[in-house]
Amino acid sequence: MIVVTESITIAEEELHESFLRAPGPGGQNVNKVETAVQLRFDVRASPSLPERVRARLLARAEPAVRVGQLTTEGVLVITADRRRSRERNRADALERLLQAIRAAAAPPPPPRRPTRPGRAARERRLHGKAVRSSIKHLRGRPSEE
Repeated sequence: MIVVTESITIAEEELHESFLRAPGPGGQNVNKVETAVQLRFDVRASPSLPERVRARLLARAEPAVRVGQLTTEGVLVITADRRRSRERNRADALERLLQAIRAAAAPPPPPRRPTRPGRAARERRLHGKAVRSSIKHLRGRPSEE
């Protein structure tokens, strides 16, 4: 069992790993050793996730968030190829999955209450505008008096 938070644990059987060759330059090691890890986690079918966390994770795992890639079946795919060794890439992929689940399990931030600037802040802003205006005015041509 993998502990995500104090109330959420994931069975190791829910995670599916596959190994592939890392892309990019790197010499002979990259060409012959499969060190990159592709971690798959079925978000929709996971019995370990509460419904609220599942919904937030599916909403957050869009490509814009760059957590990973979500397939149409609801499987979150995280590819880790930053490290040279397979073990470090496995740990990196697992940590990124746990961060995504923890972020989805965190309570939403409180709603923002709109506020207005106070009197002193308005006066400071107007004073700064007046100073800037006089500086720009002094850059002009001298008057002919």
